[in-house]
Amino acid sequence: MSKVVCALAVSVDGYITGRGSGPKRGLGDASMLFDWYFDGDTPSRVFDGFKLSAPSARVFDALAGRVGAMVAGHKTYDDSGHFGGGSPHPKAPLVVLSHGPVAEISEQQTLANTIEDAIAAGRELAGGKDVGLMGGGVATAALQAGLVDEIVLHQVPILLGSGRPFFQELPEHIRLNLIEAVPAPGVTHLHYEIVR
Repeated sequence: MSKVVCALAVSVDGYITGRGSGPKRGLGDASMLFDWYFDGDTPSRVFDGFKLSAPSARVFDALAGRVGAMVAGHKTYDDSGHFGGGSPHPKAPLVVLSHGPVAEISEQQTLANTIEDAIAAGRELAGGKDVGLMGGGVATAALQAGLVDEIVLHQVPILLGSGRPFFQELPEHIRLNLIEAVPAPGVTHLHYEIVR
């Protein structure tokens, strides 16, 4: 069965956006969280235009190549300009999780009202591949529902001090097992599995 994986770039103090994030402002003042996508010599095999360091390319492409569908929350969807009617992943359709109406859902996108329905739709669309999660709210909801199998923190060496946190409040502790830690220029990739 496919896995549910959340892999996001995050500051050392746990933020996935900076101050002033929002529609037409993206990550706010935290664009440096993605500098490692473009600061290397190794082209990504999955994402056109990405030139990563060799260690980052190995980790990033291995994860991105496993993903067959993405699930993003309404806020991430809005802040990202509706992904131009597509998906944040070039080869994986998008499921948008929202508890209310969503503007500009395209034919390449699916709408779901609960995290369980969003993951189920993602699994169906993924065709046996993994489902990727995008956004702190979606990650937290999926963790609360016991639906996440792996978490990858692409940890960037910066303290942002403010922004949107990767994880919101959880009702209980969730134990993790470190699968791999890969230091790379401008980022450390920390790959964990959820302990059940």
